Amino acid sequence: MFRTAYRITGNAADAEDVLQTVFLRLLKRRDSEAVHDLESYLRRAAINASLDLIRFRKNDRAVPLVDTPSPASDHDPGELKKALRGALGRLSPRSAEVFALRFFEGFSNQQIARMLGVSRALIAVMVHRARQQLQRDLSAYK
Repeated sequence: MFRTAYRITGNAADAEDVLQTVFLRLLKRRDSEAVHDLESYLRRAAINASLDLIRFRKNDRAVPLVDTPSPASDHDPGELKKALRGALGRLSPRSAEVFALRFFEGFSNQQIARMLGVSRALIAVMVHRARQQLQRDLSAYK
């Protein structure tokens, strides 16, 4: 779970906060209903909590003191990762979850469909649309 949260947030402290959030949610959930597939639940909860954190940070607008745009070819990897996190935060929660399961966690479309209880074709469509949206959002980084 930490690895999943760290891949999405890009920050160890944030990943630890996500873990705490996930375990608190699990404690609350276990009181009301049983979790049938604990591993799948924890992985999905880590993804969703990470995306929630990114969305929260997006709304916390900080303006840098010096804003000097650089040419697209000069982007550093850290800047690209930050832009990807922001773009993931703009996807719908389900699309972002599917994208993270597919590309950050390496699950196949069939495995994701089984986890989410939907068809493999729907997952393929969601992955395709999420990739298209991210490509549009990150076009400056080509």
